[in-house]
Amino acid sequence: MDSTQLFNLVTIAYFASMVLFIAYLATRNGKVAIGGNILAYIGLLVHTAALGLRWYESYQLLGADGRAPLSNLYESVVFFAWSIIVVYILIDWKYKQKAIGAFVVPFAFLGMTWAQLNLNDAIDPLVPALQSNWLTYHVITCFLGYAAFAVACGVSIMYLIKAGKEDKSEGDSPAGGILGLFPSTKILDDINYKSIMIGFPLLSLGIITGAAWANYAWGTYWSWDPKETWSLIVWFIYAAFLHARFTRGWAGKRAAILSIVGFAATIFCYLGVNLVLSGLHSYGGS
Repeated sequence: MDSTQLFNLVTIAYFASMVLFIAYLATRNGKVAIGGNILAYIGLLVHTAALGLRWYESYQLLGADGRAPLSNLYESVVFFAWSIIVVYILIDWKYKQKAIGAFVVPFAFLGMTWAQLNLNDAIDPLVPALQSNWLTYHVITCFLGYAAFAVACGVSIMYLIKAGKEDKSEGDSPAGGILGLFPSTKILDDINYKSIMIGFPLLSLGIITGAAWANYAWGTYWSWDPKETWSLIVWFIYAAFLHARFTRGWAGKRAAILSIVGFAATIFCYLGVNLVLSGLHSYGGS
């Protein structure tokens, strides 16, 4: 069995996990949610093994030029999906709110599906610009940050749905039905804030290590390449989020909306720039 086949199994595990989490919202059966979580954990274990196997395969194919599986669009999407499940499991350990899985696991499933069906999974030699250990540090920090932002976006969507329902309901009675399975709006707001508190320093490290890598590859720390410019835009959005939180007490709906806007900008920085715009990072679109 090769790494691609293992990644196919991972996609199936995340799909089944997502279906069970959605079924949990429909049936309100806690055992169904536990099943969704077990499949997410199993998927993560297989996912980790598949990344390790792909790393090994690169040495089998390329000899001394073997490298960490983080170098093209296929590998970065697969690593992004892995990062999302890692952050989700950390949130699950702390908050034990199973409904969150229905809004976070789909991000990982969609990423894996796109990678498996549409992206080139060949293990090719690195272009000269990528032949640096800074690449590994840069990609790992950036994508762990992106994953934290994905979780923040998922719980922000939950927050807006639940808060909107509660605003329409009469009196102070809590939302019932499916929304009764959601964490309270206070917990959702807290997860949104803490996820961004995790993601922001990781993104900052990603930008710093990316600048070091750029200096190694192109002789300059910063060149206003589209990817660099959009990375700075994303950084400013989340910096504004934290600044507003600390100085003006921003929370609730405004924080949730800004979190969703930040993740939309993150996705454009990651995929939109790679696939639509040209620049020094154009190799990231293949």
